[in-house]
Amino acid sequence: MLAVSPPPSSFSTRFSISISGLQQRRGLLLAKRAPTRKRRILASIPDPAEHAQVEYTPWLIVGLGNPGNKYHSTRHNVGFEMVDRIAQAEGIPLNTIQSKALLGIGSIGEVPILLVKPQAYMNYCGESVGPLAAYYQVPLRHILLIYDEMNLPNGVLRFQQKGGHGHHNGVKSVIEHLDGSREFPRLCIGIGNPPGTMDMRAFLLQQFSPTERDQVDSALEQGVDAVRTLVLKGFNTNINRFNLVQKYKYHKV
Repeated sequence: MLAVSPPPSSFSTRFSISISGLQQRRGLLLAKRAPTRKRRILASIPDPAEHAQVEYTPWLIVGLGNPGNKYHSTRHNVGFEMVDRIAQAEGIPLNTIQSKALLGIGSIGEVPILLVKPQAYMNYCGESVGPLAAYYQVPLRHILLIYDEMNLPNGVLRFQQKGGHGHHNGVKSVIEHLDGSREFPRLCIGIGNPPGTMDMRAFLLQQFSPTERDQVDSALEQGVDAVRTLVLKGFNTNINRFNLVQKYKYHKV
């Protein structure tokens, strides 16, 4: 059964309510903060620091897509598929409706994450992302947007720390509802370009061929591990190496 989140009055109340179920499921014991000690955000530091303590700043991980069976498994919905894969791998149920989105609350390691699948259509997905980011006070550097990218070959993944919208209507909507800011990370999933003179909209709403499907499924598995690395360690050399491997993974020597 889906739960609808009530509107608590403060961030501490908001996330403590949300995270309490996570603690019970995972048995995580979150240490109380000492008032005079400074904590560093391990998940957002590019270069890992020894003995750095984790501050439980949540990540908002948003997959873009269109709701409904009509769009299931289409090229434009690979962002939804990635969120589903992360939810399955981390044991996080997507069972809450909030801000026009399907929401799951859990963690990767000890870092809290919010998995989001906006339930407005692609062109309006920012109506979910903006309010959720504000409600849970998630900084821009911890909003990971996952979506399809025609400028990448099918099944190729690429992380970016920031960027434009690339004429993607879903990304345009998110930027608009983040007050025009583009300073948030993305995971782009390549779907290739329409063949010949095929209409772009028809291509986006079409399902993958069997060969393409195999490539995308493999990419989604790789993406789950890469997202885990990003959340725990930030944009470090492992992410740079991941991008390089992805860029050339279909090149024959």
